[in-house]
Amino acid sequence: VLNVHGYAVIQPLAFATSAIAAFVSPLFFGAMADRHMAPTRVLRWLSCGAALALVLVGLAINWQCNAWGVLGLIQLYNLCSAPTISLTTSITMSRLDEPKRQFGPVRALGTIGWMAGCLLISVLNADASTLAGFTGALLWLGLAGFTFLLPEIEPPKSVEHLSWHERLGLDALTLLKHPDHRVIFLCACLLNIPLAAFYPYTPPHLLDLGLHKPAAWMSLSQIAEIFAMFMLGALLTRLRLKWILLAGLGFALARYGLFVLNTQASVVAGLALHGCVYTLFFTTAQIYVNERVDAAWRTRAQALLTLMNSGVAYLIGYLVCGWWFRQCGGPTATQWPRFWGVLAVAVAAVTIYFLSAYRGRTRKEL
Repeated sequence: VLNVHGYAVIQPLAFATSAIAAFVSPLFFGAMADRHMAPTRVLRWLSCGAALALVLVGLAINWQCNAWGVLGLIQLYNLCSAPTISLTTSITMSRLDEPKRQFGPVRALGTIGWMAGCLLISVLNADASTLAGFTGALLWLGLAGFTFLLPEIEPPKSVEHLSWHERLGLDALTLLKHPDHRVIFLCACLLNIPLAAFYPYTPPHLLDLGLHKPAAWMSLSQIAEIFAMFMLGALLTRLRLKWILLAGLGFALARYGLFVLNTQASVVAGLALHGCVYTLFFTTAQIYVNERVDAAWRTRAQALLTLMNSGVAYLIGYLVCGWWFRQCGGPTATQWPRFWGVLAVAVAAVTIYFLSAYRGRTRKEL
């Protein structure tokens, strides 16, 4: 959309706004939901804000406003949308009788929704049109309306005198004092750094191998993710969280190992493993937070997980992987085995750290 309308100069910065927003708003609004306002109400107002921001972005692009003004509106949109992942996770977890068994299938609906949204935009022929943003705004308003159907659970009584540190949600960083919490949060962050290469660089790899229509091939990862989500409940009732998390890391390593082989079959097989990686490690990490962190801290804990995954990891990952891609001859003569091989080594290092540091204690702290 930006390229077609003459805003190519801000395209990289537009994607970076999501990482910047993930540094700020999830913890702030997570703290608000934990202390001051029911999470459903926070989600409702954020959805309305996201809808309004998307409309303003679309209008600004149509009216050919200043590029930096458009970028500012995109940043506003991301500030509203970034906390919604952790908020919806917290709301969902609080309403499940058995999160271990039930969360996977519920979370699979998010993946189905992602695929449906992409299909809807293509059906509307809005891939390069601001109609995509206006459609998104309507869906955000639909989500805001849906929150009225959810029973509200008020947060604990707010402390009268809060420091700015607490109001901004930065006190959630104290969760990292717990050794197992620290391992989970750091592994999620470190794993997402090499995984950031998957989204921008798998499509050109597919094209180099003669697999056209890369978007269709990439959807294999979402299909696999749906199946993995439905299997997660059964796995969580039979296995310890440690082994499921380790399986997710193993699939991440195997996925990039298959990419290194640089054949059509191996890359397609690696695509299918992506859904297993996301489900077994990142979704299980969300369940870990729900089980191991005290209820008064859970929304902030989910927000901290979002910050480290979508903020710290992606900001570092996109920059580092972009630099490494250029070192490997991209985009004209990419040495794909070399490119994916180093990223596989990075995933292996995260796996070793997890094995050596995670203890799987059962006590809750904070």
